[in-house]
Parts: sequence; structure tokens; C-alpha cells
Amino acid sequence: MSKLETILKSAFATAVAVADPQKIVPEYLANIFPFGQEPQGKCLVVGAGKASASMASALEKYATMHWPEVKLNGIVLTRYGHHSPTSHIQIIEAGHPVPDQAGMDGAKAILELVHQLEPGDVLIALISGGGSSLLTLPQEGISIEDMQQTTEALLRSGAPIEEMNVVRKHLSAILGGNLARVAIAHGARVEALLISDVTGDLPADIASGPCAPDYSSYQDALNIFTKYGLGDQSIPASVLEHLHRGVAGTIPETLKESDLENAQVNNHVIATAYKSLEAAATYMRSEGYEPVILGDTITGEAQEVGLEQAHIARRYSMDEQSSKRRIALISGGECTVTLPAGIQGRGGRCSEFLLSLFDSTPDMLRLSALAADTDGIDGSEKNAGAWFTPQSRQEAKALNLSPSHFLAAHDCYGFFAQLDGLVETGPTLTNVNDFRIILLD
Repeated sequence: MSKLETILKSAFATAVAVADPQKIVPEYLANIFPFGQEPQGKCLVVGAGKASASMASALEKYATMHWPEVKLNGIVLTRYGHHSPTSHIQIIEAGHPVPDQAGMDGAKAILELVHQLEPGDVLIALISGGGSSLLTLPQEGISIEDMQQTTEALLRSGAPIEEMNVVRKHLSAILGGNLARVAIAHGARVEALLISDVTGDLPADIASGPCAPDYSSYQDALNIFTKYGLGDQSIPASVLEHLHRGVAGTIPETLKESDLENAQVNNHVIATAYKSLEAAATYMRSEGYEPVILGDTITGEAQEVGLEQAHIARRYSMDEQSSKRRIALISGGECTVTLPAGIQGRGGRCSEFLLSLFDSTPDMLRLSALAADTDGIDGSEKNAGAWFTPQSRQEAKALNLSPSHFLAAHDCYGFFAQLDGLVETGPTLTNVNDFRIILLD
């Protein structure tokens, strides 16, 4: 492994490590429940997301040591392959990003447990990115097939995750604060621990906010369909009918701030993309680079963001002062990939960003970069993302690989696989959005 490859992969590993549930969950539990103020009554643990099983495992270990008299039980949903060992909390694996029957059955079981809470009980919700599709429990009259079709249509449209979640909230019996609403009705205290994978880190946006008041409306959901040209040819009639009933006021809105008066509901954001970027920046300083954090809220089409960051890198390399220093451009956020009709594509938004950067910087022979999803899975394949160094350009030329050809086919996976440039970590059991780093030597 070359020095540059090692630095790129170590920066990514550092970003992931700072969001490790095994480290951060115990720290926050100690603050939420100080010594002598352990949960009283029943302590129900529920959750959903790519990191939720690891969060549950960490909570159990903490409770065994610090709450020996407290009896835990509950259910947590996670993506297939993201299991973590627990003794008292049941872990159910289900489909993501397209929901499946396992997720719907698990979400139904979670809601039934929350309905059993009594005054004085505590509900601990462990929520992370991916929870929206995993907590798919449609409102009455909407089937799992209807939810799947709606999700697939939104994915193909290129709608960002925040807009997808606005729709999901208004079709769900759990999302949009509905989980907390049930607990409040039964007199329980709610403490939600959130690992953020969304720009802005708003509790209402993380996994569609099952325990957070929601700022969006039924009309907002319908407007998103209109924005992307998704009509009755793409969206099931049951979904459209439900949203129109909501606009008409014949069914309740999602949870609002006014609903929390006199309620014990707290949402704690315990890990964010920016904290991970800062950790990577500290590591890069130790390697002799000057880190520049471009931000953790960068969104847009992956190919376009690749072009934008190529422009930024070029500007730094041409600046008289910056060109004398080793620079590391670091960023987070979540791009999208819009697939044209008839193109399946292979890869994901991180590797597509990277291939766009590679294709638009053929003259920048000292540029290296990595882009990967902190959950360990980037799109359709099993890699977290990809990387390249100056040596990769020589290998691509020797293999007669045309980056623009692969980019047009949205086959970024195929391109980097031939260069042995895939980042493969397996599930990291956390999720704080995408990580991108560009090195200028």
C-alpha cells in the first residue's frame, strides 16, 4: 500500500471512528441519566437505522454495569448485515433503502410495545440514518408494495433524502414524531439518541424524526411529487389519496411543537458529520497537510459536485501561496445520482463523485482523493466508495480505461474495480453521511 493510499484510508477510518456508537452512547447515557437518576419503572428500548444495533449493544453493556436493577427489553431494526450482539433487546434485520415486509413487521411490533407503556416508564429510542425506510409502517389503506413503489420512484427521480423523508413522514404511523406521540399519550418519558446522517443535523430530519416535532406538511409532500414530475403513473393511488385527505384536514398532521407542551421528550444528537470531518482534519495535520473543511452540507448531483470540487482544487493548486503547501480538502454531505431511463448503473454517489473528479482533472497529476459512505455501503454494490492516487491515472491509461465512458454509463464501480481502487470496509455500524477528501501534494 502506497503512502498516499494509506493516508487517504486512515483519514476515512478516523472520521468513522469518532462516530462509533460503542464510544459515544455510554458518554451520553451518563449525562442523560446521572448517578442516582437511573430509569425508573419499565425501560423500553426501540430504534432503527444502520447504527441502531450497535447503539443497542452499547446501551446494554452500559446498563449492565451502571443500571443492574433496571430491566431492559425492546426491539431495534437495522439493515441486513448490520447486526450487533445483544441479550435483552431483539435485533431485526430488514430492507434498505427500499422497505420490505421484515421492516414493516418489526415496526408494527415496536409500535405495539410502545402502546404498552405506562406513566413513569422510560422510552429510549436509538435512531440513526436509514431509519426512515426501516421503520416503514404505512398508515391505514397504504400497503408495503405502495411504499416500495413510492420509494423507488423518489430514488430514481434524484430527490434528496430530506425531501424523500418529508413524504415518508406523512405516510407513516411511526415517523414524523408519531412514535413519541404514542409514548406521550401513555404518560412515558422519551429520550432519543440520534446519530445524524443529514445536512443540518435537525432531529426532525434524522430518520424522519420518529420522536421529533415535524416542520413539514401534507401539502409539502404533494409539492415534492409535483417538483419531480411524479404523478399517478409513478405514485400509487392510495398514497396520493392519503396525502390529499391530510391536506383537507380529515386526518391528523405529524407531531408539532404545540403537541409537546407538558411532555417529557428530548432528542439528543450524539454524532454528526462535522465532528467526523474535524477528526479527519486533526489527523491530516499530523501528516503534514493543511486541512480545509469545505463543509458538511454539500448536496447536489454527484457528477456536478465532482466538477465543483475539481474547480476548487484547481484554484488552490494555481494560487501562489497555496501551491507551496500540502492541502487536504475535506467535505461531507450527501449527493444524489439521477439515473436516466434504461440505465441500471453500478456504484453509488460517493464513487460517482470521485469518478467525476478524476475525469475533470486529467492535468492535475499530483492530486489524490477518496470518497466513501461512513456506513460502509455506497449504493448498489458492497463497497463503501473508492479512491485514487497519481499512480491510478497511470494504471487507467495503461488499461485504456475511459473515465468519461464509465461516467456516462453510471458505472463508477466498474471503473474503480479495474484499478483496485474500491474502499471495502463492510458495515461500519455507524452512519454520519458521506466523507470526501482531496489531497494536493
